[in-house]
Amino acid sequence: MKRSYLPPLAVLTAILLFSLWNAGNMTRKTQRWQEQLHQSDALAQAENWPEAVRTLTDSYTDWSDHQTYLHIVSQHGAVDDAEAMYRRAQAFAAAREGSEFRAEISDLIDQLRLLAEMERCSIRNVL
Repeated sequence: MKRSYLPPLAVLTAILLFSLWNAGNMTRKTQRWQEQLHQSDALAQAENWPEAVRTLTDSYTDWSDHQTYLHIVSQHGAVDDAEAMYRRAQAFAAAREGSEFRAEISDLIDQLRLLAEMERCSIRNVL
């Protein structure tokens, strides 16, 4: 009886390719959101609250547009934590609470870094 190893090998190759693509895609998306948040933070530091709020809102809209994807490929808890941080940052920006806003933005940027790190292909994530 001769067995064909081609179908399982093709499936494993497809999974590997998707994993590599997903890691790169997640890194690109989180970097974009982090850049938007840095920009919002800079505007808040300059006391340009209307633009800081607009930039944060644009970032949140961009984030929201990717919720289905994020919930499929990432841990729900990490995505939900980032969602809560976005909402708290929006509340602090609306109230023009500079120090709380900056702290929340900093935490959110770190949470986005964590999201990308969780999808990265590394020995730490495999083991």
